[in-house]
Amino acid sequence: MTQAYDIVVVGAGMVGAALATGLGQNGFRVALVDRDTAADFDPTQPPDLRVSAISAGSERYLRQLGAWNRIIAMRATPYARLGVWDAARHPLSNLLPATLGRTVFSAQDLKTSHLGHIVENRVTQRSLWQCASDQPTVSLLIGCSVQAVSQQEDQATVMLDDGTELTCQLVVGADGAQSRVRDMAGIGTERDQYGQQAMVISVRYRGTVEDITWQAFHPSGPRAFLPLHSAGEDYPGESWASLVWYDSPDTLNQLKALDRPALLARIQQAFPQELPTLTHVDACASFPIARQHAKQYSHGRITLVGDAAHTINPLAGQGVNLGFQDALCLQDLLKECRRNGLDLADRTSLQRYEQLRRPANRRMMLAMDLFYYLFSNRIPPLHLARNLGLGLAQALPFAKNRVARYAMGIEEELPAALQLLASRLPALPLP
Repeated sequence: MTQAYDIVVVGAGMVGAALATGLGQNGFRVALVDRDTAADFDPTQPPDLRVSAISAGSERYLRQLGAWNRIIAMRATPYARLGVWDAARHPLSNLLPATLGRTVFSAQDLKTSHLGHIVENRVTQRSLWQCASDQPTVSLLIGCSVQAVSQQEDQATVMLDDGTELTCQLVVGADGAQSRVRDMAGIGTERDQYGQQAMVISVRYRGTVEDITWQAFHPSGPRAFLPLHSAGEDYPGESWASLVWYDSPDTLNQLKALDRPALLARIQQAFPQELPTLTHVDACASFPIARQHAKQYSHGRITLVGDAAHTINPLAGQGVNLGFQDALCLQDLLKECRRNGLDLADRTSLQRYEQLRRPANRRMMLAMDLFYYLFSNRIPPLHLARNLGLGLAQALPFAKNRVARYAMGIEEELPAALQLLASRLPALPLP
């Protein structure tokens, strides 16, 4: 059986579902293909281990798609402050004021209500699936995987594992860091594996929902706190949070082998004193982290978005925001193609997509690596430099607010000094 579409989007995660929704709203005939289905939402269940910091820029895009109100109706936690500090101890530490090596970004300083929202990935994905399903020109082909993609002069053909053939003008790979579509297109990647891994931990703590998310940098890696929602009537006076602990694979394996009470005690001991008193560890998992960038974003009638095109250090939870920016950019360029009567795989338009998105994605990749490199070491001069840098950021509100606006997706450029530092980073080894 053969089905004809304008565009086939492979991968119905957050970015793929967002792109399919936006294209459907503009009248494109879209097939959204994924072998898995979006998880159902149950308000009584513990939070998803996977969460993202949704920026203000992404929030605007999700509102445009009609997904944001659905997300809020499930659950999302706004944060108004972002704290960053150096938790490493060195001989130089005794020579520096305790407040020098920390800074706090504040929504109040930016004259806005919040910096962003912490949202469970399954909540965002579920909302976007509902939006995609509402579009009459979008077909969700669930339980299917792509077996082959072939390209002809006037169309591409996608063969599914159930024997269905899909024809289209453009295939979009939104199928993640291990993208099969990217492999089928013959697009290579540049990849650097970090020495550390990241462990995410769902916990309950004593207290009301906090309005701050923070990251304390240790030589072994950052330790982060992301506030989530109230724990509800079953656990009065308690709230949920997501913790992130970067460390060596051996250390994280040892932590995962502990029983829950022992793990809770280790976390409370190892995290900064700003961590609220924990009452329960619900779940944890660790994963390797890598910087990866596709050598090109398109080949013929195949193009890439989100993690299929790039993955970054998850230090500030910015990966999905970059993916949403990819989706919005590609969506707008495809609308322009149609207005001008062009093939949706028009080479000039796809080159324009890469020209717009590659530099922006690379800037964020390098910015995250800059922080990672500066803080993930025990070199005393760098310890002094990073403390002075954080202290200077706190003392110079204009520069600090520029960084905050960049992270929020309000501004597209990093401050010049950070751009200069980041531009030198490729020559530096990953810790």
